[in-house]
This record gives sequence, C-alpha cells and structure tokens, in this order.
Amino acid sequence: MDKGRLKSSLLPFSFLTRKTAKLLGIILILFFFVLPIGKLLYLSIKVETGFSFSHYIELLQQVRFWKTLENTFIIVIASTVLSLIMGIIAAWIMAYTNIKHKKLLHLLILLSFVLPSYVLTLSWSSFMGTQGLIASFLQLFHSEAKPWSMYSMGGIIFVMGIHHFPLVYLFTVNVLKRIPRDLEWAAKASGAGRIKNFTQIILPLALPGITAGGLLVFLASLDNFGIPAFLGTPVNISVLSTLIYEEIIGFGPSAFARGASLSVLLGLIAVAGTMLQWLSVRKSKTDDTARLDSQPRYDLGKHRLWINPLLWSSLIFITIVPLFSMISLSLKKAYGRPLSMNNVTLENYKYILFNNPKIWQSIQNSLMLALSTLIICLIVGSLFAYIRVRKPSKLIQFAELAISIPYTLPGIVFALSMILVWMEPIPGWNPGIYGTTSMLFIAYVCRFLILQIRAGVTAFMQVDTSMDEAARISGASPWRKWVSILLPLLLPGLLSGAILVFLTALTELTVSALLYSSRSQTIGVTIFSFEQAGDTLYSTALSSLIVFLIVVGTGLLQLIQKLLSRKGVNHEY
Repeated sequence: MDKGRLKSSLLPFSFLTRKTAKLLGIILILFFFVLPIGKLLYLSIKVETGFSFSHYIELLQQVRFWKTLENTFIIVIASTVLSLIMGIIAAWIMAYTNIKHKKLLHLLILLSFVLPSYVLTLSWSSFMGTQGLIASFLQLFHSEAKPWSMYSMGGIIFVMGIHHFPLVYLFTVNVLKRIPRDLEWAAKASGAGRIKNFTQIILPLALPGITAGGLLVFLASLDNFGIPAFLGTPVNISVLSTLIYEEIIGFGPSAFARGASLSVLLGLIAVAGTMLQWLSVRKSKTDDTARLDSQPRYDLGKHRLWINPLLWSSLIFITIVPLFSMISLSLKKAYGRPLSMNNVTLENYKYILFNNPKIWQSIQNSLMLALSTLIICLIVGSLFAYIRVRKPSKLIQFAELAISIPYTLPGIVFALSMILVWMEPIPGWNPGIYGTTSMLFIAYVCRFLILQIRAGVTAFMQVDTSMDEAARISGASPWRKWVSILLPLLLPGLLSGAILVFLTALTELTVSALLYSSRSQTIGVTIFSFEQAGDTLYSTALSSLIVFLIVVGTGLLQLIQKLLSRKGVNHEY
C-alpha cells in the first residue's frame, strides 16, 4: 500500500478518535461540573407529590431565615466597605508615592489574604482574647479592663475586611498606574488641589478596577465559612453559609431539601455578583489602553517620617502581631495562666504530631489530597489551557464556563451538590465514596481545576505560536516539542498555578466541612473541631504549623517568580 492510500485509510480512524475524545470530554464535564448543580436544583423543588416551591415558601416564612439573611448582608456589605477603604489607600500609596521598600510592603499586604481565613480568625481571637496580648496590656491600667470581643458582628466584619482587602488592592494598583499623569498635570494647572484631583480625576478613572475588586470581595465574603463559623456560631450569629451547614448536619427528614433551597438562594446571589464582577473586569480591561507607569507621582517629603512607620505598623499589627499571639498561646501549658517560663511547653505540638494518631492522619490526608489535586490539575489544566489558547472554539468556551462553576459557587453550596450526586450518581448505584478521601479528592479537583487553567492560559499566551510552527517544520514529534521546547518556557508559570492549587487544597475548610468523615478529616476540619470542643491550645498549635507550611510554599513561589523574571517575564507588584 502506498503512502497516499495509507494516509487516506487512517483519516477515518483519526477523525473517529478525535470525535470520541471530544464526546468523552463533554460527558465528563457535564457529569462532574454541571450535573451536581442540576441535582441541587432538582432536590430544592422535589416533594412527595411531584414538584413544588414549598421548601422556598417555608424558608420565607421563617423568622430565622430573614434574620440570617439580614446578618449576611450586614456582614458582607460592611466588610466589603472596610476592604475597599483599606485596599484603595494601600493601592494609592503603592502606585503613586515614593515610599520605600515597596516589594516587602507588597508581600506584607498580601499576607492577610494568603493566610487561611480560619488561621487569621484564630490569630485575632487569641490576640483579643482574655489570655491575649491586648488583655495583658489593658490590665496594666485597670485590672477589670477587657478587650473588644471578636465573637460579635463587629469582630466578624473586621476579620473579614482585613482578610479580603488585598483583593481590592490587587485590582486597583495597576489601574491607578495606567491613568495618564498628563490628566493630573492638566487638572493641577487648572487650579485643582490634591483632593479635587483625586475625587474628580483619579477615582472616576480607577472605578472599573475598584468596582471589580469590590465585587470580588463581596463574593469572597459571601462564600466565607471559616470566619463566621469560628466567631459567629459560639454566639448564635448565623450567615447563609453557616445556616446551610447547620441544616445539613442537623439531619431530619427534610434537612437536605432545606439545605438545597438555601444553597440555591445563596448560589443565585453569588452568580449575580459574579456576572457583575465579570462585566466590571471586562470594562476595566477595555480601558487598559495605557502602559503601566510605575514611577512615583508624589514625593512624600517630610510626611514620609510618619506615613512610612504608620503603614508598616498597621500592616504588622493586622497580621504579624496576632500571629505571634496565636503562636505564644500554642506554647502554653495551661490556658488560664499567663505566658512565662514556667508555663511554656512544646507538649501541644508533640500531642498533635505524635500522640494523637487522628491528628497525624488528618495532616497526612491534607498533604496527600493537596499533592494529588496538584498533579491532576497540573496535567489536565495545562492540556485544557493549551487547547483553549491554541485551538479556541465555542465548545471550549462552554467547557471553561462549566469548569468554573464549582469555584464560582460558594464552597458550602458546591459541597452539598457533591453529596447529592455521589450518594447515587447513577439511579440505583451508590459507589460508597461519601465520607472518604476519594470524595474529597474529586471535590478538590473539580473546585480548583479552574485555578490551574487560568494560570496555564496566562503561561501559554506568553509563548508565541511560532515556537510550535518551528518545531513542526523541523520535524519534531509532539513529545519532543513539549519536552524540549514548550515545557522549559511554560514550567515556571504552570508551577505557580500548581503551588496555588496545592496551598488552597492544603488549607481548605468549607468543602471539607460537609464531605469529611472520621476517616477523612483534613487539617482545616481538625482545627474547626478543636475550636468547637474548646481545645484552643491544640487548634492554635496546628494553625501555627499551617503558617509554617504556607511560609515554605510562599518561598517556593517566590523562587519560581525569580525564574520567571530571568526568562524575561515581567511581574508587576
């Protein structure tokens, strides 16, 4: 058989292979990413006699639901406003002033968001608690003086605000740098002062980035489970995410139906916010016509003497000092006694690492789940990103939208949808994986895959298509092209996304809180359980270990970014 006939005989096989792969991909995406949401909607309207909105009507008639809804919006809106104020101030100082050590300040600003919300919460509850540093300081002046309780609406709003303000900062700082300084010069020449310049020139032009960051904070606050669970549950302050959790773990004949109805309502709010946030980001991108101008526009002069220490002390106060308070608490022998040489011990760390097999098992579970999720997301996400950039199509856009659903929805909503699917994924068949690490692994991959895809898309867009063409013309096989050409260029960017997936999976709490069992506890769930049981010394010790792991992971990320800069990839802070 000649080459022409051989090639023509292989064409149908090649076509069938591509068609089969495409069909299989569609089925997998529908099953893993779309079906869970369909099941959630189905359960929320399913009743014994057919379909009805009775579950929603029942919710709307409950006083507790409206109180929870009120709490949710007060906490979310107030914390978003706090994040906006802090984020805009930090972005303006970093973008426009000649303040020193900007790279270190940038990392310090991001620290409060890099830390898991429950670790930051424990830090502040330790810092402001009766055994904390603030209490010790106040008692120097008055023996009965007590610090402000973090177990309150104000405490939840404060911790949530400082946890999310770096999102506003990140969205705003580059938008500010793109505003032409010529406009400011023109306004100044017309007699406008700095305040008028900011309110009439800078703020309107930066509004798309500020709005996008604010909406993202709104969504992150709506999704947050750890902060209201740690600070609100002990004093009966519920938000929608914690109410869903309480409904599901409370069981009862209609627990899942009520939880599904609440989840749908929370999901609708989140989807509406996501659409607004997407439109804001899109508008922000269309306005990005100017290049980044990183040169300072304002000389602080003598004001640097108080602005510089004020900024440093504020950032250290909201992150570093509470962390040290938490660590010092974890070193105590007895919770009720002050920290002294007679009350210092490593027994708490010894207990969580060696004396309690369940805790060590939870650490192993989290490490294994995070590593497995990293590997699968790195492979699948990178391949998807390659197709997304090199062979875009309507089908790929739909697939990306479907894959982003688990991350778009609040974690507690997605966790419930996973339960509903995997209890019986096919009618009459129960795989028996509910409450196992396999269930958590599937949930983690589905939820965090989009993070790797976004990192992969960014990496592939920085590699010109001519590299692929040159490899093909020179006769390199697909394997040779990937190993010798593409991977060396892409690896730093892909690994940055993979480390983000690893750290997020390692410290995850919201999804795990509904999906775990005694055999599949994770680090986040173990810390949550310790707090619920009142074992603060153990929860702070385990949280301190988490901080250590995050510091190591962040160090690796910084190393990767240095590799990126050596390859000519510019990363603006």
